[in-house]
Amino acid sequence: MKAGFLVTAGGPREAAELAAVAEAAGWDGVFTWDGVAIGELDTYDPWVVLAAMAMRTERVTLGAIVTPPSRRRPWKLARETMSIDRLSGGRLVLPVGLGAVDDRAFGNVGEPTDARTRAELLDETLAILDGLWSGEPFAFEGRHYRFGSMTFRPPPIQQPRIPIWVVAVAGSDRSMARAARWDGLVSQVGEPDGLAPITAWLDRERPAWRADGFELVAQGRTPPDADEAAAIVRPWADAGATWWIDADWDGATVSAQRTRIEVGPPRVRASDQRRK
Repeated sequence: MKAGFLVTAGGPREAAELAAVAEAAGWDGVFTWDGVAIGELDTYDPWVVLAAMAMRTERVTLGAIVTPPSRRRPWKLARETMSIDRLSGGRLVLPVGLGAVDDRAFGNVGEPTDARTRAELLDETLAILDGLWSGEPFAFEGRHYRFGSMTFRPPPIQQPRIPIWVVAVAGSDRSMARAARWDGLVSQVGEPDGLAPITAWLDRERPAWRADGFELVAQGRTPPDADEAAAIVRPWADAGATWWIDADWDGATVSAQRTRIEVGPPRVRASDQRRK
């Protein structure tokens, strides 16, 4: 299981410094988050933050958890992600979802808030990203987006595309099928047992997922103690998760996050993982 840290405190400079510390401490990934105006939270543009992180690291996977494409122009998102992928040397992943409508950059500014429309926009955006990232002539005709042939150069370093991780909910065949079409699934369950219906669905609908590089991402919080952290994460690994994202959304400070990062990632030995 790989382990990533989600930086939720500080601005771009602090995030870049924490990313460098995380890389030195052995974490596999460092992530930021994507928002515009959520309550009283200090919020920064994720692509600026990711660029800063990319310049201070050489190995870790980078990404924003999660980006809501329904309020972004797909061709602009294609350019932003390609640029970060190239700046980082091919280390970007793109976690996506419908988005949290409590962000004032949804209904408050006229963006659609109903789930069906946001889902349609998400599906069309992912198809457009895949086409534009190819570096070959690409045109699109959908319900929401239509454009004539154009070629985006250069393509991302990662081919056939930047990996796309999709938020999905067990029990929703539509969201599960969306995730299964791409490269990973971001779960939103609170306990390891919540992964059971997800892995069962994937075993049935995408039988080779455990061998073909498809990622199953779990999230939670661990304390700055290596043994305690491993004990918390081990059941998630046993349940089938391939990535653990450590995240503190409860008013974390830069100092507290640095302390947790320096302890290192929760490590679960391969022999401890009872994966099928």
